Amino acid sequence: MKIAIVPVSEEGGKLAERISSLLVEENKIAKRSEVRRLFHEYDAFVFVGAMGICVRTIAPLIHDKHDDPAVVCVDSMGRNVVSVLSGHIGGANDLTLLLASLLGATPIITTQSDNAGLWALDTLAGRFQWSLVHEQDMNRVIFAFVNRKPVALLLEVRDAGTDYLESTLPGHVHIVSSLDEVDARFEAVIVVSPYRRAEKEPLVSIAWVQFVPHVLTFGIGLAHEAEPAEEIIDSIHEVVEQNGLYAAAGEYCSIDLKANEPVFQILREKSAVRFFTAEELSRVDVPTPSNIVAKHVGTASVCEAAAILGANHGRLLLTKQKGQDFTVAVAIDKLHLREGHIEIVGAGPGDPELVSVRGRRFLERADLILYAGSLVPRELTLCAKAGATVRSSADMNLEKQCALMKDFYDRGKLIVRLHTGDPCIFGAIQEQMAFFDAHNMSYHITPGISSFLAAAAELRSQFTIPERCQTIILTRGEGRTPMPEREKLHLLARSRSTMCIFLSASIVDDVQDQLLQEYPADTPVAACYHLTWPDQRIYRGHLKDLAKIVKENHLTLTTMIVVGEAIDNRSSTSLLYDKNFSHLYRK
Repeated sequence: MKIAIVPVSEEGGKLAERISSLLVEENKIAKRSEVRRLFHEYDAFVFVGAMGICVRTIAPLIHDKHDDPAVVCVDSMGRNVVSVLSGHIGGANDLTLLLASLLGATPIITTQSDNAGLWALDTLAGRFQWSLVHEQDMNRVIFAFVNRKPVALLLEVRDAGTDYLESTLPGHVHIVSSLDEVDARFEAVIVVSPYRRAEKEPLVSIAWVQFVPHVLTFGIGLAHEAEPAEEIIDSIHEVVEQNGLYAAAGEYCSIDLKANEPVFQILREKSAVRFFTAEELSRVDVPTPSNIVAKHVGTASVCEAAAILGANHGRLLLTKQKGQDFTVAVAIDKLHLREGHIEIVGAGPGDPELVSVRGRRFLERADLILYAGSLVPRELTLCAKAGATVRSSADMNLEKQCALMKDFYDRGKLIVRLHTGDPCIFGAIQEQMAFFDAHNMSYHITPGISSFLAAAAELRSQFTIPERCQTIILTRGEGRTPMPEREKLHLLARSRSTMCIFLSASIVDDVQDQLLQEYPADTPVAACYHLTWPDQRIYRGHLKDLAKIVKENHLTLTTMIVVGEAIDNRSSTSLLYDKNFSHLYRK
């Protein structure tokens, strides 16, 4: 935001300067007499002083909530911050909360939806980068919504915005699977879809709005030096819309030979653009290959193959369409389809509060939660929605796990496979992903906090020490799973880096022997059992006593062994805090 701060009294001048110094956004302190000239040049105005003066200053300038800047008023003592104008669309409510936080003041917001804990419908498009159609009904929809009248919600894709709507669904909003379910009991309809549904199935007497997520990938083929570029882009969008989709591309893709074409030079100014080689495109199976295209550019398809690749081998929604000097196809990433999907979620080290916000949201929405019961506390699954199936995989082999997930997947359900820590570190997910790939199933990974990070936190240690240790090694000892020869512990130990050793408590004698070949005997060690669990135990000592520590305390496989001088080190200082390091200091 570009913010003008307007003190309206001498007392307010010092507070205005303080606000200016606290804001990271571009800002200037302006005189009240400058407000008329600056009103549409700035995104927001912060008046410091009496509310009456603020209102009288802006009253002649107010035009429309879509055009007016945000206006906030802070009393000259800095005790209250009031959202005055353009609370939602202009961002005054968010700015009010920000300033109140910076000043330790009380935020005052009078917008009904905010105070009732309801969605701010007129900000959803900006918040989630959606387009908005049939905007003329927005006020009618908002009126019905904030007054808790029955509202129908049609969601036809999945993205961060629809996840938010589902997880915060008010009781008077009912999710429908198609507009055929909308009848006279509803007073408003909210549609979130890239499909032109409402225009094909008109809503005659019910107020409705449609948000269009930019989740589509457009694959484009072009004639050489196709011009005029603007008209070609308009024609591409027109063809897409004639085929029942809104021209709301998340990304435009093509062959790299076209990277410098005028069409893409224009598109990349506002949108994401990606190019693939002929070799990459030629490996994609498409419904309408062309021998002529193959002869000229080395691949039988440009637009369809580019759309599919750009959508991560997703579903083709619109096959090749020909226009004047262009072809276009449209695909969507399977992650955005409201069909079966598997999310592999990192549970974190054990404490239910250390799962990521994204992971928690998936757990709350999942139809099936399959968790590694021997390693993941069941408490992490207690947020499951009513009716969800929650199963431990502790007594299930890989075949049974995959069969259960596929059963739910084939019924269009959302599955969360919950693994301890971060699933990509000794997570045993590779075999599952091979199964998903073989059955062309949609899946994704939500990372988690690894136990080595929890170890650093619980040890209150920085694992990288300036000028002493700048490397962290994550590894395990050689037990039933053989280690590659080049990754033997004694070879890794040569660097004397901070080493975090997983799954090795049962072979601690061998671990200690190998480490002592390179580390000094008095190197600090820590044996961390059940990190962040209620029964967490941490034992510190020196490397020469590591095996004794583990055995005397009966520590099991769920123990992280940390070795290195970084443990409890307080003797080194980062250059980050040197007064000559300008990053931390503002002029």
